[in-house]
Amino acid sequence: MMNQEPLYEGKAKRLFKMENEDFLLVEYKDQATAFNAAKKESIKGKGKYNNEISSIIFTMLKDIGVDNHFIMQVSETEQIVTKTSIIPIEVVVRNVYAGSLAARLGKEEGTVIPKPIVEFYYKDDALGDPLINEDHIEILQLATKKELEEIREKALFVNNFLKDYFASCGIRLIDFKLEFGKNNENNIILADEISPDTCRLWDMDTNERLDKDVFRKDTGSLIGAYDKVLTRLKGEKTWLK
Repeated sequence: MMNQEPLYEGKAKRLFKMENEDFLLVEYKDQATAFNAAKKESIKGKGKYNNEISSIIFTMLKDIGVDNHFIMQVSETEQIVTKTSIIPIEVVVRNVYAGSLAARLGKEEGTVIPKPIVEFYYKDDALGDPLINEDHIEILQLATKKELEEIREKALFVNNFLKDYFASCGIRLIDFKLEFGKNNENNIILADEISPDTCRLWDMDTNERLDKDVFRKDTGSLIGAYDKVLTRLKGEKTWLK
């Protein structure tokens, strides 16, 4: 841990101020949570996996032109990011019916959706991060119509890239959550993390769950699942060919 001033602590990460006010230090915690933190447990090594996986993915996204807050990984559990004012909207992109969407619409889990669905959730733990639509976002003044269009476009672009990339590693990208914020130039950039905590990832051949659903449903080892994801991401990058 670098000696910095604490700024904020969430369920999965701690943020620290740095000498350069344009940057923050992020420390990934070993705490696993589900159901809006109603279920939580400390799992040794979890922070290391999320930090490294998210660092790999953000680096690749930056390489293809997706502006994001990631600067560099500085330890097993820490990374430096650009200071970003988070827009309080969780953006969920869904490619396959699973989880709450399958239950909400009465569809069988694993059924492919004809085209990706983009959903918005109000980022508020006290309210349980409720599902919201464009009208709610306008009324709550969370983002302008133009900003929301940009966020949606960026989310779908990221989805197209990550679907192909994970597929090259033998993984199906079922759905995932993104968060966006504004940097000091008031540009919208990708922020937070992209990891098995924020993605549903299934083995392409067996449908084995390789994400936090293992913890949610007590179906196996979370570390074992995350290790499989990291091992594949660090293997041959067939997406480059």
